[in-house]
Amino acid sequence: MKRRGSAFLIISTLLVIMIVVAISVGSVSVPLDQVIDSIFSGTGGSGGIVRDIRIPRVIMGVLVGANLAVAGVLLQGVMGNPLADPGITGISSGASVVVMLVMLYFPGASASIPFYGFIGSMVACMLIYLLAWKNGISAIRIILAGVAVNAMLGGVTSMISILNSENLTGVLSWLNGNLGKKGWSEVRMLVIYTVIGLVLTIPLSKSCNLLALGDKNAKSLGYSPNVLRILISIVAVFLAGISTAYVGVIGFIGLVVPHIARMIMGTDHKVLIPFSALLGSTMLLLADTLGRTITAPYEIPVGIVMTIIGGPFFLYLLRKDQRRYGH
Repeated sequence: MKRRGSAFLIISTLLVIMIVVAISVGSVSVPLDQVIDSIFSGTGGSGGIVRDIRIPRVIMGVLVGANLAVAGVLLQGVMGNPLADPGITGISSGASVVVMLVMLYFPGASASIPFYGFIGSMVACMLIYLLAWKNGISAIRIILAGVAVNAMLGGVTSMISILNSENLTGVLSWLNGNLGKKGWSEVRMLVIYTVIGLVLTIPLSKSCNLLALGDKNAKSLGYSPNVLRILISIVAVFLAGISTAYVGVIGFIGLVVPHIARMIMGTDHKVLIPFSALLGSTMLLLADTLGRTITAPYEIPVGIVMTIIGGPFFLYLLRKDQRRYGH
């Protein structure tokens, strides 16, 4: 218990430090005292940069990092496999295809993009479950179906890009995952969606723990594993879908963060979910800050930075012994 409390304290402190650093650094460096003055009184100069550009971007990073990390935890709980991730299993791809179509062909409906992102994710999720269903749902079939759906939707995205190459200027930045160019209106809406999604995970932590015991044990306790998987998946899809709709495809957060969190906190989802949310926020802010600074004044989208970080980690997981997950 003391170890877990210390871990929460450390990651919370790191998140606060990362927030301050992310606000301070960039193409224009803002000292800490000016950051504080800008928050409370500044309206122009560095004050405008901090209040209207940096702070909304940082809040988006905190929210999206938490959402994708928690979605990864939930999907790994559903599938009993540490390789599950909103990006790898096709859920983020479903959101990206639908949102991309809306942005290109129905720009007037941009205010409803989060809704369309959720719909796209749900369609992809339902397709995965339909393909994986065979006298019930098994974790390995969900993984395989998800990889296939992800590949298929990736092809659809490429096809749409080719057919609309002349209109991809804004869409391309979104496809690579970008926290920039977000205002306070987007932040306020994402806060609402995030609170709803994360609150729904509270009762689901017990369901994830039940699935970790195996289907037979869950049934013996009076629960239907398939129903639990569907309920958990809906919340995971919601968190991943709305995040993808706002900032584009950011891979590997839902893969890397839950694994690190599990090594530190264990497998009890009552503590694993909130810790993953904090760790996901911290890691995404770190990746975004690196993308804004290592090649300044040019900016590398955070989705690309996370792919560079997450790719080797994915290979590490493939080679690692997975006996903890029953495989």
